Amino acid sequence: MEQKKYLRVRYVETDAQGIVHHATYPVWFEEGRSDFLRKIEMPYSQWEQCGYFASVVDLSIRYVKPAYYEDELQIITILERYNKRFVEFKYKVFNEEENLLAHGHTKHLIVDTDGQPYVMNDTFFQQLKSKVSEQ
Repeated sequence: MEQKKYLRVRYVETDAQGIVHHATYPVWFEEGRSDFLRKIEMPYSQWEQCGYFASVVDLSIRYVKPAYYEDELQIITILERYNKRFVEFKYKVFNEEENLLAHGHTKHLIVDTDGQPYVMNDTFFQQLKSKVSEQ
């Protein structure tokens, strides 16, 4: 399942040459994840209320072409794998001409409020599975 998000590059996201700064892409990835979870009606706020926090333990980005100030972009977020301990997403960033600008991956460890590894209970995990399969 994938979620598409459209955005326009803001000035604050660029460097002195008007090129999107490399540190902006993880922020866009987070926006894509948040939209994905809202789309399946399991927003991250619900995870937190249940005591689940998804800490990033792995992040990779491959920059292919630059994005520029005021470009209109499409961020595609795909839930790649998940189980009761981890959630993994992959991302693709395209410009208006449908050129691939970057792609990436994040892996999230489920932790409790103290930051210790945690396991989703069966009810929450089955709800997640059900919502993902509905899409």
